[in-house]
Amino acid sequence: MSGTFVGMPAFPEAAHEAVGNATLRGNLRHATHTIRAKRARAVAEVPDWAELREAGKRIKDHTLRHLDRYLVQLEESVTAAGGTVHWAADAGEANRIVADLVKATGEREVVKVKSMATQEIGLNEALEAEGIRAYETDLAELIVQLGQDRPSHILVPAIHRNRGEIRDIFAREMGAWGRPAPEGLTDTPADLAEAARLHLREKFLRAKVGISGANFMVAETGTLVVVESEGNGRMCLTLPETLISVVGIEKIVPTWRDLEVFLQTLPRSSTAERMNPYTSMWTGTTSEDGPREFHLVLLDNGRTDTLADEVGRQALRCIRCSACLNVCPVYERAGGHAYGSVYPGPIGAILSPQLRGTQSEIDASLPYASSLCGACYEVCPVAIDIPEVLVHLRERVAQGGEATRGGNKVVLKPAKGHAAERAAMRAARWAFARPGALRAGQRLASRTRRLHPRSLPGPGRAWSDARDLPPVPAEPFRDWWQRTRGGKEEGK
Repeated sequence: MSGTFVGMPAFPEAAHEAVGNATLRGNLRHATHTIRAKRARAVAEVPDWAELREAGKRIKDHTLRHLDRYLVQLEESVTAAGGTVHWAADAGEANRIVADLVKATGEREVVKVKSMATQEIGLNEALEAEGIRAYETDLAELIVQLGQDRPSHILVPAIHRNRGEIRDIFAREMGAWGRPAPEGLTDTPADLAEAARLHLREKFLRAKVGISGANFMVAETGTLVVVESEGNGRMCLTLPETLISVVGIEKIVPTWRDLEVFLQTLPRSSTAERMNPYTSMWTGTTSEDGPREFHLVLLDNGRTDTLADEVGRQALRCIRCSACLNVCPVYERAGGHAYGSVYPGPIGAILSPQLRGTQSEIDASLPYASSLCGACYEVCPVAIDIPEVLVHLRERVAQGGEATRGGNKVVLKPAKGHAAERAAMRAARWAFARPGALRAGQRLASRTRRLHPRSLPGPGRAWSDARDLPPVPAEPFRDWWQRTRGGKEEGK
């Protein structure tokens, strides 16, 4: 995976700054509460939601277990339909492939469908370095691009902006990117949408190259699927002469019948719609309609390494619905930028450290960016147990050890700041293995309990300042049991 956002500190530091932004917190609270309330109503309409959720989980798990076979089948199907498949091991290779394909057309600008994979690899920046300008056409992505901002939500990248801020961005920046915003632009949703439509229309009609991701790829036919709500995706996928799709290797489903499950669960979990307004599907090329050339870039970028982790691999089930972000109390207060990744929120806290490794300060802190309340697991349409993976990754961060990166074994150094925790765990292991020492320690703790501090010293104050330390009982349990029951079980 490409690097973190430039200059990003560890999550606690970034979140501390974000929490102090009252406007940001208000924007996030309003948006997430609205989306999750609508989602709850949409899901409640489906009597077999639990069965659909389990079906989605099983389909994904089956596909991941046999990913090698389905990838080969997908390549054969795409090639047979007139497309060309490229394999990219990492972000750098994917960016080079796409840049070369665009330059081969002689074009210097492209239109883009919203794509997490292209954000992950930093494609826009890589194309700009090659003299190619990429235009985002999703409304929220357009806002982020014009504002020289970073996405903060999987589904709604500009969720941290309110209507007044968006109006100011359009009025100030649109002219430098193409058609300027209308005079007297207001902050009403209809006016903002109309300004974006007029601005993008000329780009749709002029562009010869389109770049997309895909929500799903059907192995049996080589069909790619994009679901969206605005129609910009349909324009980007059908009008250009050349279409380049960059897709993570985990986005495969084996058959059309499998796709049916996700076309029910994804829209309800993401936009709270019964079905997406636009579901675009394309299979290779035809002489009568659509692009004349189709290229599929299959992206690994850490996914194979993630697949090797029996606990962590369930993150690859993710269908990018963002339901976990909308219920997460940590995300609601800290916002997406604090995660230092295009994948924010609970899913980002388990996906980014696996794709990028835990060597950087931000990635080592992400598994701790959670209260482990479990709300994310409850709403996930493919039943990813995010709390389980978070705890698993915390163990990896604290202990260090070995991991696989790019097919090579690397040694992970124990994370800084966990020395005291590791020492405490070693002391506890020693004491629990020696009953006599454990009993002596319990008695000493009880007899000196009036001398115990009310808060922890040093770095531990960050924990105890917001919590009461549990009181030590006047008598250890073993002594109480011996005194009251003579050490015998009740009834004997």
